[in-house]
Amino acid sequence: MAIEGPLRELGIHDVFQLLDLSRKTGALRVTSELRDDEGYVLFEGGKIIHASVKSNPTSIERILRQAGRLTDADLAAARAIPMQGGGLGDRLVQAGAVTQKEMERHLHQAIESVVFELMSWREGFFSFEECAVGDVPIDAKIRMSTESLLMEGARRIDEWSRIADKVPSLSAIPDLAPVEDDRASVLDLLPHEWEVLMMIDGTRDLRGIAGSLGRSEFEIAKIAYGLVTTGVVALRTSDRPSLPHLTAIRGAESAIERAWSCLAADKPDEALTAARMALSLDAASGEAHRAAARALALLKRHADAVEVLRRAVQADPLTPAVHLDLGFAALRVGDFGSARASWEHFLRLAPTSGDAGRVHAALEALSRLSHLVEAHHGG
Repeated sequence: MAIEGPLRELGIHDVFQLLDLSRKTGALRVTSELRDDEGYVLFEGGKIIHASVKSNPTSIERILRQAGRLTDADLAAARAIPMQGGGLGDRLVQAGAVTQKEMERHLHQAIESVVFELMSWREGFFSFEECAVGDVPIDAKIRMSTESLLMEGARRIDEWSRIADKVPSLSAIPDLAPVEDDRASVLDLLPHEWEVLMMIDGTRDLRGIAGSLGRSEFEIAKIAYGLVTTGVVALRTSDRPSLPHLTAIRGAESAIERAWSCLAADKPDEALTAARMALSLDAASGEAHRAAARALALLKRHADAVEVLRRAVQADPLTPAVHLDLGFAALRVGDFGSARASWEHFLRLAPTSGDAGRVHAALEALSRLSHLVEAHHGG
């Protein structure tokens, strides 16, 4: 029998807890139109054995390549080993490309990341189907305590709200801060802080550093927060994107520039075409999406602006400003649920922001308006 429903009626934390307490075995799917994304979690006896999201699939090959621990030769050697009930992870261990402990550590971090992301979803739909998970093809299987993940996830959400003012996004690039004349020349840093410091090259963002070190993104964000707070490191937004996304980002920026030029020249149709082009390029820059959304809003194409901003949220879900913009854009098209979810997410990420008062007022006004609409329809 399927268990399903909207997340507004039963939060994702409660869904995980229910599956844990009832020792369920099967597959949980969580879909979000706001993020244009879908999560997939496998349970075995209430324990989590696999988790992935459509926008960032959990693949042992991708995870190990990102960490610099897998070559084409390693992969070929592993695939040459006959399949004997295990997945790619087991064959990589047999081929000597990676140790069992290292493979499990990387996979554990990837599954954690997915679960913690799903815990931040406040809207969407969930569906759980009981099934024999042994028939589901996955790279490798580990068992993780659902209760422990839920407790850690709640702690991380609280801590993210504390560090968001100095570490607004994992796409931020760290640089060594200028040394002042009266500052001591010897840094008193812990070993894990030195590890991060040695990875700073002016181009690698926090997410890239986490992948290279084989550490969790949350852990790297906390280390960066400490380095920024003590004045050792300064963070900046990515102005030199990684090579795989460079062409898309440049194309998006060029399309946005054309959109603004056409707006200034009173050519709304051409401006709309250019802004939509920026959307279709699927660039990695959340700021580029926000700029395209502003151009579309000026054209009164608010529905298109909402779609662009949803992609911005998907590209960089930890940037508070994107959720702020999406809330107001959703309100303009009458999508009260998305507006509320976006503003609530903004407040969780940046509770002390200068815009927090405005967002609280907007939420109160939205609640009053929703009550009026319900009363009118009820009457």
